[in-house]
Amino acid sequence: MEKKFENLPTHIAIIMDGNGRWAKERGLKRTEGHKVGAEVFRNICQYCAEIGVKHVTFYAFSTENWKRSKLEVTAIMNLFRRYLEEMQERYLENEEAGYRIRFLGSREGMPKDLLKMMDTVERKSADKTRININLAVNYGGRDEIVHSVRGIAEKVKAGLVSVDDIDENMISQGLFTAGQPDPDLIIRPSGEYRLSNYLLWQSAYAELYIDDVLWPDYTPADLDRAIEEYGRRNRRFGGV
Repeated sequence: MEKKFENLPTHIAIIMDGNGRWAKERGLKRTEGHKVGAEVFRNICQYCAEIGVKHVTFYAFSTENWKRSKLEVTAIMNLFRRYLEEMQERYLENEEAGYRIRFLGSREGMPKDLLKMMDTVERKSADKTRININLAVNYGGRDEIVHSVRGIAEKVKAGLVSVDDIDENMISQGLFTAGQPDPDLIIRPSGEYRLSNYLLWQSAYAELYIDDVLWPDYTPADLDRAIEEYGRRNRRFGGV
């Protein structure tokens, strides 16, 4: 039976945080936390589709995460590679599920084989409409805004637009999330109270929900609580 919510967010964004701490608490390598976290990601994607969420964005790997140990970065990239391989292996299943997959972030510095698989997954899922699943990889909110502004500057330089034409909508259209609504709800598991350079432009009026649960322990019931709390919020968007 499909679960019903009185006020379901159109777009939920999640910071998948706490994999390393989860592993450390259990005497495991940080990479083990990332493995379990990847399974939770799959489960939450499926649950979001089941309850009717139209857009869900996951923060998987930031531009700052390259500073981590080479071993951890390699493990994360290998997990991402395996995910992409599974996406291609389960193409018919995902097509039936109606998932549209998009990757947000800079493509610079990413392994070439991953870029090729990312392009394939995006192209093959481009016509799906049940749910848009965004995976932020090599992503930084400030970098994204710079990317948009540079694109506008090039258009001004070429005489395609004037400085007076520049507005919020033009900047939004240059972001990685162009064409999608801004997130209504941003969830951060692990108890940290910061956005960590995530969707800085798009989060201007998003509701924030902090949860103490570490991401590898995150369940649909935890998501339910966040959505129910969101439903109790009074979103005024600067009004009275």
